[in-house]
This record gives sequence, C-alpha cells and structure tokens, in this order.
Amino acid sequence: MRETDPPTEPEILCETRGHAGVITLNRPRALNALTLGMVRGLAAALDAWEHDPAIRHVVIIGAGEKAFCAGGDIRLLHELGKAGRIEESRGFWREEYVLNARIKAYPKPYIALIDGIVMGGGVGVSLHGSHRVAGERYLFAMPEVGIGFFPDVGATHALPRLPGATGTWLAVTGERVGQADAMALGLATHAVLSSAMAGLLDALVAGQDVDAALAERAATLPPPPLAPHRALIDHAFSAPTVEAIIARLDEVAGTDPFAARLLAAMAQKSPTSMKLALAQMKAGGALSFAEAMRTEFRIVSRIATGLDFREGVRAVIIDKDNKPAWQPARLADVGSTMVAAYFAPLPDDLVI
Repeated sequence: MRETDPPTEPEILCETRGHAGVITLNRPRALNALTLGMVRGLAAALDAWEHDPAIRHVVIIGAGEKAFCAGGDIRLLHELGKAGRIEESRGFWREEYVLNARIKAYPKPYIALIDGIVMGGGVGVSLHGSHRVAGERYLFAMPEVGIGFFPDVGATHALPRLPGATGTWLAVTGERVGQADAMALGLATHAVLSSAMAGLLDALVAGQDVDAALAERAATLPPPPLAPHRALIDHAFSAPTVEAIIARLDEVAGTDPFAARLLAAMAQKSPTSMKLALAQMKAGGALSFAEAMRTEFRIVSRIATGLDFREGVRAVIIDKDNKPAWQPARLADVGSTMVAAYFAPLPDDLVI
C-alpha cells in the first residue's frame, strides 16, 4: 500500500516571508514526490513573484529530514499508463518540463536548499536554478535506467555539461553522489552544514544578499570520494556505445572494485534505457535548453507506453522483487534504429 500524507496537509506551500518567496514541497512521507498539483502550484508562485518588488529571491525546500524531493510520483504515472490514460501522464510531463524551463530562465535568484535525497523530478526543480545549496545529507541521482525510464527533467542539457564523462556516467548507471562530489562536479553551487540550513533560510527571508549569506555559512568539505575514479569514468564512459563502455570497465574489473561494482549494477538496468541515456548525452551537449526539453518530451511520450517502464516500476516500486524482465533483455537486441525512433518529432512537439 502506498504511504500518503494526511489529506488535510497541502502538498505544496507557497508563502511570502519577508523578502523571500518560500516554496515547501510538503509530502514528506512520500519523500516529497511531485504531483501535477505541486507542479502547478510552483509555477503559479513563480508567476506571482516575478514582478513583485518585495520578493528579492525564491527559496525552495523539502519538508522532513529524508528528502528534498525523490522525483515525480512515478507510481501514479505508471498507473495512468497501465489504465490507458496516457494523455494524462503526458500532460504531467508537459507541464513539468515547461516548469523546468521556467526555473532555468527565472530572472530572480532561485535558491534550492537541498539536505537529503534529490532525484528525478527533484533535480528538475533544483538543478536549473541559480543556487543549489547542498547540506551534509545531500544525495543526488538520476536512477531512471533502473526502472525502464530515462534521465529527464533537463538532464539532456545539464549532464553533458558536467566535467569529463561524469554526466554520462550518472545517466547510464544511475549512480549516486553526495555533497563533496556534487560540489566538485558543479551539481551544487554551495555547501553548508545541515545545522546552518535554518539560519540560512532566515537570512534570506530577512533580505540578506544571497551570495553573502552563503559565503558566511560555507562548509569546509573533505576530498570528493569520486576523485580517485575520475580517470576510469572519463575513459570508460567516453566510449561510443554501451557495449564499449562495458568492455572498458571489464578490462580493469579484476583489479578495480569500483569498475566491478559498476558492471554488476549495469547488468541490472534496462538495456533500452541505458542506450537511450547514452544517446541523450551524446546529443545534449549541442542542444539549447528548450531543444533538450523538446527531445525529452519526444522520448517520454514513447517510453511511457513501453513494456520496460511498466515492468521496471512493478519490480522496483510496486512488488519490490527487483527482478525486472526487460524487453529486449540484451543490449545487442537494442538497435540504433530502435533508439532513434524515440527521438523523432511528434505532431504536438513541446514548445517552450
């Protein structure tokens, strides 16, 4: 049975506090997973505050201590697709992607205070803002390849612009990174102690300059754990195909536990999703944000009706047996023509 929040609790709070517009994602028991109502509430707040001279900046936070936002409400989207209500799920993604672009272009500082899990749709409402502030509990991932989906909400634009091949590594494997690595890769722009988050919010509400408030609370971080593996990541994930990535990892897996772990993880992912993710990363570096979002809407309109998405959600989220039966089950059976079909224009292409 799905955990839900009490019906009397609003899913999202959009409040004017002093000089800040404060958005609280308010579904802590559901790890603040996004619903269509939350997307619409956030969009309406941005519209209201854009031309309000009293609002100097927008701050977005997640309720509870576990998650900023663990993604979209995938279970609901899965149920809509299973019931044949695909236009409803496409409607969610259309509005979500327009919101992602709105955040990217927002004229006022948009500050995400992230002190917990940030995945999927949570990335879409934080990564594209001007300031991404990571607390000690920060945990980033785009794990969609594990549920037969693909890294969306602007990942097509953002991840190829990370250092080296780290964006491709994140997209194709669904791996997670914490605070220090997020700073090193540029996923986060600032790092503070978790204990400083409340004071930072108070300072922003009081109207303190954003960069000054952040500088006063900047945390000293340890070396990023990913640093010793960067050379391998850049070598392996710059390969032209998923099969070649696996071959490069396999060359060193006998002596490199990190490579061996990646191989084991990739063996569990959807072959179609991994190939889609790699194709996204190769194309995304040359796309504008609007073009990237249009590309993602083309992909999601097709993958949402596919067998792998339905099976992945069943195996990972619903039944939790973690034994998805992917179709096709082998990388070799996912051809380039099959992948290219996901990127083809739609009659109702997304326009931003």
